[in-house]
Amino acid sequence: MRSTMQRLAVVSFLVTALQLTGCQYRSKSDTYYMVASNINLPYWQAVQEGFKHAGKEYAVTTYITGPEKYDPQAEVDAFEKAIASKPAGILISVADAAALRNDIGSAISSGIPVITVDSDAPQSARLYFIGTNNLEVGHLGGKRLVEQLHGKGKVVFYSIVGQPNIEDRLRGYTEILSESPGIKIADVVNTGGDSNAAFDRTEQYVKRTGAEKIDAFVSLESSSGPAIAEVLKRNNATDRLLIAMDADPETLKLIDEGKIDSTISQKPFTMGYLGLKALDEAHHSQKALKSSYTTDPQSPFPTFVDTGSALITKLNVSTLLSQAK
Repeated sequence: MRSTMQRLAVVSFLVTALQLTGCQYRSKSDTYYMVASNINLPYWQAVQEGFKHAGKEYAVTTYITGPEKYDPQAEVDAFEKAIASKPAGILISVADAAALRNDIGSAISSGIPVITVDSDAPQSARLYFIGTNNLEVGHLGGKRLVEQLHGKGKVVFYSIVGQPNIEDRLRGYTEILSESPGIKIADVVNTGGDSNAAFDRTEQYVKRTGAEKIDAFVSLESSSGPAIAEVLKRNNATDRLLIAMDADPETLKLIDEGKIDSTISQKPFTMGYLGLKALDEAHHSQKALKSSYTTDPQSPFPTFVDTGSALITKLNVSTLLSQAK
């Protein structure tokens, strides 16, 4: 009997010890970086909030880094500095996939998990991508564009050339517009993420009349929408369609006021929140990282985690406004 009781006591002690170890395997010494460009935008503030919130839940250390304006090379520099600090993992939104490809590979080779968020680098060694199905964003916006223009008109797009997620959105729009030959793309403006550039170009386009009149303006990134709306307001151009991107407070307010027709919302908080947890899981997996997970049929990681998107119009904007309050 005593022998049995002793064995049970030992088992109980081991179970308790394992439970305590499991609770304490994370620590403040586990540091995670989030790297992005244009980090002061409201959109990126939301991603940061999610990233930090998950960090607090896990009681780990989080750092946010990257240029305050759209600057792909500055983002590369920030990513390289993050690698040099030997963190537990890095979450990155890719501004230039080609420029970051080698550095992402170096991080993975060094055992540092890298997961892309918001904008992907599918040809790199990153573990996987968490974010929006940007092709579907283009499809959602394209259908709205065709519907509101009744299949006829000229449209100008505002883009950031070379940024993968935005190029996917444009591709989604063009796929839908290919079925509506009455709608022509007059121009694709490369704003470089600068809302002032969007404002200045819209000032030129809004003055076109007759056969050259621009009937619709579509922003593929979050900063241009409000700037375009301001130009249309100043010129009393109430007969032009404006479709924006993302659900920052100013954009939602302009939709409620009828200055913007619609926008496509994403889930930036969710991207940051899931991103931190995914990095932590990869860091503690005790598996040597490799660069072939995308093609590996037995990969422990997915290729893509879709965080979702939705069309926001005058009909449903009040729900988001009340949530923001």
